[in-house]
Amino acid sequence: VALPISTKLILLDSLLQEIIMKPLMMHGHERSITQIKYNKEGDLLFSSAKDHHPNVWYSLNGERLGTFDGHCGAVWALDPKWDTSHLVTGAADNSVRLWDIQTGKELSVIDTKSAVRTVNFSYSGNMVCYTTDKQMGYPCEINVVDARTFNAEEPVFKVAIPTAGPKVTSMIWSGLDDLLITGHDNGDLVQWDVKTQKKLKLTSDHSKTITDIQTNKDGSMFVTSSKDNTSMLFDSDNIECMKKYVTERPVNSASISPLFDHVVLGGGQDAMDVTTTSTRIGKFEARFFHLVFEEEFGRVKGHFGPINSVQFHPDGKGYASGGEDGYVRVHQFDEAYFDFKFDF
Repeated sequence: VALPISTKLILLDSLLQEIIMKPLMMHGHERSITQIKYNKEGDLLFSSAKDHHPNVWYSLNGERLGTFDGHCGAVWALDPKWDTSHLVTGAADNSVRLWDIQTGKELSVIDTKSAVRTVNFSYSGNMVCYTTDKQMGYPCEINVVDARTFNAEEPVFKVAIPTAGPKVTSMIWSGLDDLLITGHDNGDLVQWDVKTQKKLKLTSDHSKTITDIQTNKDGSMFVTSSKDNTSMLFDSDNIECMKKYVTERPVNSASISPLFDHVVLGGGQDAMDVTTTSTRIGKFEARFFHLVFEEEFGRVKGHFGPINSVQFHPDGKGYASGGEDGYVRVHQFDEAYFDFKFDF
């Protein structure tokens, strides 16, 4: 049966769209991805995993540029400096390491008493904050050191969370170099003043562990993700909850689009529950919500396990996700995404 011309075009169009939205699948890790991060320009993508080797990739074609070898434990967090000169990583081998991105050489190491859970460069790149786990009788600590000396003996900021207190599970810099925001395993969000080492504000909008915090492009807002099946949008100054994105399963990561009023959420059941509950393969979706209307408008399937980390590309024209399956997937949005307009 001869189809009318228009249908052929539509079919052709949909075929093209499928080809365009085909992700780059990068398999450089042997174990589950813990965090992925673009550099400021978005030409490089950094990934850390529970194997001991953080990777750096060309985000355009998915080619691996290199690995940073030196850790001997799961790498929980990483952060490239704004000028892509240095990378800082934190791992379960009780160390924070500073790397030269260009050569892959380890420049410096700080040994800690317990596993390093989060690590981030400040806005200027002159300071590094890292937090350690409550383990082996040592308390959870928040530390800030000067990135140029990288010496833990002279911290800029050091606070220990009381043994009974909630441990830090996520952390970002805020207010340029002046504030820290920490997310805790009981759902608390705390704003710290780096200079005075005081707690400024505390909110308990989430009821379970805060798994990830990411700011928007200008740092005026940030989005959290939590095991209480929600993600929330906060004002960076007064840490007031402004929006809430609700799903049916734990959210491991969330990111704000620099281009549109969109938020992407990645999650799934806990890794240990997956085998007992999952039937359909590759059903772990990244979900897209409207930032303002809190409404879900799209999903992208693909990972074979929960998504542990998502981030929009700095140009907003794509996003990357890292999963429990050890794959990093880089998606370029198709035309349909850019044409999509919310009715209001």
